[in-house]
Amino acid sequence: MKKQIILSIFALLFAASSQMRAQSLKALPTGPKTSLRGLSVTKDNSVWVSGSNGKVGRSADGGTNWTWHTVQGHEKTDFRDIEAFDAMHAVIMGISEPAYILTTEDGGVSWRLVYTDSTKGVFLDAMDFLPDGRGMAIGDPIGGRLYALRSADFGKSWERIAPQELPALEDGEAFFASSGTNIRLLKDGSYVAVTGGKRSRLLHTNGIGELPLLAGGQSTGANGIAVWQKGKKTNMVVVGGDFAKDTLREANCSLSNDKGISWNPPQIAPAGYRSCVEFISRRELIACGTSGVDLSTDGGMTWKNLTKEGYHVCRKAPNGNRIYLAGSGGRIAVLE
Repeated sequence: MKKQIILSIFALLFAASSQMRAQSLKALPTGPKTSLRGLSVTKDNSVWVSGSNGKVGRSADGGTNWTWHTVQGHEKTDFRDIEAFDAMHAVIMGISEPAYILTTEDGGVSWRLVYTDSTKGVFLDAMDFLPDGRGMAIGDPIGGRLYALRSADFGKSWERIAPQELPALEDGEAFFASSGTNIRLLKDGSYVAVTGGKRSRLLHTNGIGELPLLAGGQSTGANGIAVWQKGKKTNMVVVGGDFAKDTLREANCSLSNDKGISWNPPQIAPAGYRSCVEFISRRELIACGTSGVDLSTDGGMTWKNLTKEGYHVCRKAPNGNRIYLAGSGGRIAVLE
């Protein structure tokens, strides 16, 4: 009996120890002192980042070594989002006046301009792709309506969606280009996107719904959305808050288990404003923002703070296990 008790205690301690090890961040070699908000993981060891001052970084060995490039002719462009398809092919998005989208086929050594728009007020916020190459990029409203682009060939070409096909937004309602995750494409080709500012809402191909997040100010509202789909089941988690008061825990997260029809707050919210959220598995999630990183193991109902060190974006390999984070000052980390 005593032996069984000892073995049981050892098993519990081992499980707890394993969980603690799993819930730690490992800092990776830093790159240029630039603000990184674009992050894309194609495989566990293949990761891309993009940021201010025209910077793009790529690692093929899990972040041990990095290759950095300054995109020629775009030394002052802020690349807020990047979507990579493998170790050689990626798309980057430069945000405003003019807005740019460029592609690479050689691992970031050279880039080809595939879309530009100099319209007054243009401001791109995020993009997302499906595995078959269909993509969508969204931007702040122009003329009161969502600005959106679509691609059918992995970002090699883009067309603007006619404004009359897109939802109208209210004055003071827009998007935050904080992590490239305020739009997600669903498996059926439809999209969901989240807004902030004066109002915080979920935009869906088939309609618009209110989100129970902070709203009413220039720095309030939703910043990122994560979607888990399996069979007919679709779970969504939205994060945001007030980035001007980034330790405020009020109305910064909401959960839906019915494709965004209804929303519920968590029992224990993330520990402050969060700009990005990502499903690790159906029940496990990670969220990050300028005031820290949080983990959930119950579908987002309760969150535990992992660190108060800030990151802008967190992403997981679609068919892998590794989760990377990126933030200001060129900081990059991996969840272990």
